[in-house]
Amino acid sequence: MRGYVVDASVAVKWLVTEPLSDEAATLLDSGVTLLAPDLLFAEAASALTAKCRHGEIDREELAEAVDLLRAAPLATTLSTRQLACSSARLAVDLGHVIYDCFYLALAITEDFPVVTADTRFYNKVRKHPYLGDRVVHVADIAGRD
Repeated sequence: MRGYVVDASVAVKWLVTEPLSDEAATLLDSGVTLLAPDLLFAEAASALTAKCRHGEIDREELAEAVDLLRAAPLATTLSTRQLACSSARLAVDLGHVIYDCFYLALAITEDFPVVTADTRFYNKVRKHPYLGDRVVHVADIAGRD
């Protein structure tokens, strides 16, 4: 079975037009399994709310985007509670914020790579001696499937 752990930076691109939104959308039509920790919904809703506060989308678009997010074809196999310990270790190991490491912890557990649009996170994981193959940038996704 092929699949990806999708992070919030990619999910937001499904919902609002941004650079790399087309590449992110290819995941929805790819027929692969898409997983995420339940944290994705909080992070993506937070990003959408910020876009609304900054005038990039209006309240109606926000409500519609959150509804679409809830309906996205994402399985949430493990909770943040279950991933907390391994995420904390990864955050320390990478010297990175723990939130992104929840996606990485799930990816390691499920043996799928994380797909992200977060270049800083992507670069940190790619440079790590034994985690480098656990992350894919959304810009490179179209050529993988």
